[in-house]
Amino acid sequence: MNSRSSVLSALMLGLAALLPAAAVPADAHAHSHAHAHAGHGAHEHGRIGLEVALDGQTLTIGLEAPLDSLLGFERAPRTEAEKKAAKALLEHLRTGQGLFAPDAAAQCQPVSTTVDAPVLQAGGAAQGEHADLDASFVLRCAQPQALTAIDLGGLLDRYRRITRVEAEIVTPAGQFKSGLKRPARVLRWGR
Repeated sequence: MNSRSSVLSALMLGLAALLPAAAVPADAHAHSHAHAHAGHGAHEHGRIGLEVALDGQTLTIGLEAPLDSLLGFERAPRTEAEKKAAKALLEHLRTGQGLFAPDAAAQCQPVSTTVDAPVLQAGGAAQGEHADLDASFVLRCAQPQALTAIDLGGLLDRYRRITRVEAEIVTPAGQFKSGLKRPARVLRWGR
């Protein structure tokens, strides 16, 4: 697990400790603890994992994806076309523009983005047969209480190889697991 996943997992566990016990499903702590050690599970093409954490006005969206789900290959780019595609992927993710659309009423604005994909950097090589990309998107929400969904249409339209999204969400209202399969586009949570 990389440092960004560790930070997001720690944030999720910290937020869970602040929530009233009644707001947390019985298996949520066990799942969060397992997640802190095991990540989102097996590497599966077409599936991406999201960790969504709302702390005050700060919304953090962590993304973990097999490179195949974004680029169609999981190794250092070899051809000029692959190098161009990898560069475009990194540039697009680093801007974070148009990937996620939180509820408009929450009035969320991007603050920062980080992307970690060592295999795509100069001289990078995959460790083992599979390579992943990890990214973190931080937004500031003026009305965080209005946040109960994120439209993933921008992400899904741009990266057509993504077929399924699995998300773990921590908000002041509780911990949730949510997912979607194409053609669905909106990740929802809450009661």
